[in-house]
Order: sequence, then structure tokens, then C-alpha cells
Amino acid sequence: MSNMITGNYNYMAPYASGYSVGAASASQPGAASGKPTVNPGEPTQVNPGRKSSPAECETCKNRKYQDGSDEMVSFKSASHISPQASASRVRAHEQEHVSNAFTKAAKKGGKVLAANVTLKTAVCPECGTSYVAGGTTATRIKYPNETNPYVKEKKAQDALSFIGRNLDMAV
Repeated sequence: MSNMITGNYNYMAPYASGYSVGAASASQPGAASGKPTVNPGEPTQVNPGRKSSPAECETCKNRKYQDGSDEMVSFKSASHISPQASASRVRAHEQEHVSNAFTKAAKKGGKVLAANVTLKTAVCPECGTSYVAGGTTATRIKYPNETNPYVKEKKAQDALSFIGRNLDMAV
């Protein structure tokens, strides 16, 4: 038997509910409404069924990400990520957790059995822009446990089964 630590962490979730951080206007804003552009470089066309265009979306402007783990990684304080950069930034952040798992296993003589990263996507309810809303890293680390009496007995039984396995009778 060995000790196995399984971690399943939910990191990089949008801060403060993220999905409705911005205030929505009752009227449909457009390029002609005189409203300032809060997301430069985004299209100003309002899609059908949406409250604003991606260029005027307060929700996307105010969305922040924060890490909720106890590890030393990025995004310990809430930070803004644009919808276009969210995939690469969240993926890089989750890779920090994977790297930490390998470092932790190496320091304690363990072995990383699995490290899985899952990215979650969402669609902004105000402007319809899709973005990566967060990620989850799940790791499994196996540590040897030489002090356990059951492990010692299993090794002794295995040793008995290997005796004489490679005997060459032809000599």
C-alpha cells in the first residue's frame, strides 16, 4: 500500500460572480448612443438579443479573476483579463499548479500519477462574447510508505514469488 494524495482544485474563477459584475442599461446602447467605448478594439455592433456591443460591455470590462488555492501562484489578488486573452492566461495559470505538483512530489519522493487541467467557458450575458471563465486542476501523487507493516509484508511475499523465476536448467 502507499499513500496517495488526490487534489481537485477549482482555480481561477471569475471574482464576484463575474457574470453580472457590470451594470446593464435599460436602453440598448449602440455606436450612435454617445456611450463611451470601454473595450477598445471590440466590435460596436449590438447582436440580436443582447444589451450591448462588445465594445460597450461593462460586464467584460469589470470581470476579474482570482485564485482560491493555498499555493503560491499568480492571481492571488483579483485581476482583469480580457475575453480574448482569457484562454491563454488561465491555461498558463493552471500549468503553474501542475508544475507545483511535480515539485511537491519530487521533494517528498513521490510520483505524479495524473495531472488534469479542465478549462471552463462561458458566454457574457450582456454582449454575447465567449470567454474562458476559469479552470480546474486535479492531481494525483503517490508517495512510498515503507513504514507500513502491510507494505513490508507484501514486499516479503513478492520476494518469495521471485525466487527461482530465472533459473536456467540447461547449464
